[in-house]
Amino acid sequence: MKKILASMAFAGGLYAFAGSAHADCGSISIAEMNWASAGVAANLDKIILEQGFGCTVELVAGDTLPTFTSMNERGQPDLAPEFWINSVRTSLDKAVAEGRLVIGAEILSDGAVEGWWIPKFLADSHPDIKTVPQALAHPDLFPAPQKSARGAVYNCPSGWSCQISTANLFTALGGKEKNFDLIDTGTAAGLDQSIAAAFEKKTGWLGYYWAPTAFLGKYEMVKLSFGVPHDKADWDACTAVPNCLNPKVNSYPTSQAFTLVTKQFAQKAEVAMDYIKRRKWSNATVNGVLAWQEANKSTNEAAAKHFLETSPDIWTKWLAPDIADKIKASL
Repeated sequence: MKKILASMAFAGGLYAFAGSAHADCGSISIAEMNWASAGVAANLDKIILEQGFGCTVELVAGDTLPTFTSMNERGQPDLAPEFWINSVRTSLDKAVAEGRLVIGAEILSDGAVEGWWIPKFLADSHPDIKTVPQALAHPDLFPAPQKSARGAVYNCPSGWSCQISTANLFTALGGKEKNFDLIDTGTAAGLDQSIAAAFEKKTGWLGYYWAPTAFLGKYEMVKLSFGVPHDKADWDACTAVPNCLNPKVNSYPTSQAFTLVTKQFAQKAEVAMDYIKRRKWSNATVNGVLAWQEANKSTNEAAAKHFLETSPDIWTKWLAPDIADKIKASL
């Protein structure tokens, strides 16, 4: 990771902020990854690069490993706006060191997060609850379905890796002894419905979820601390292992997503690289965009345009004023 960050600093020296300068951006390809936040980000980059920098952009279907392999070996596509680096960290470090790939901004400024959450309305009314152990001291605030005398921790659906980690953490925290039941939600829809029902009834809810997602854009939740740092060695050896005999309290890791570009794109689109190094948004922003997209059953392109129309206070900071004015004029 130190090598990746060093490459970012080096890239920053190469591509100083340029306002009115124009480079021959030409034709470029952008990977439109097959998950919601990355799909919207790809369309956002397409609009800004075309309307602001005069590029001709083609969106191509992408996924993490195939896209990385293609960019590393063939130099195509030119740009992957939201690339999750954990699965290829070593290979990416080598590609950056050897000059084939360049790292742009960490597009999700606070990373992708997992953990145990409670509704914001409950966090606001009980400001003393900031950690999972503090929540487990109040089973009355998180009533189990049809067992109001016991509390509930809602788990992931069967087959999800988070079902294993949540079960191990529940054991490590002594959830059963603290008068809580671990609830099997069955499906993704069941997990979502349990949260929706809690908001409808204004009752407490405690369990696993992740961000950025459209769902957390619709239902405002607060992630609780486990009170300890993430221990990767213990996570790999026990927390993430089914039926670990002696699980310990641990914290979920935070995943990182960076923008990844080829050397060729960095060279031919120098002015645009300043945008690529600056462009980042928070989970709260992404959650809101995805919630709008889901509610309106809109495309990735429409969601990107909605963001540009409603959040100029965010995206204009990524661009020189003359470039930002071009984007505004195109909307």
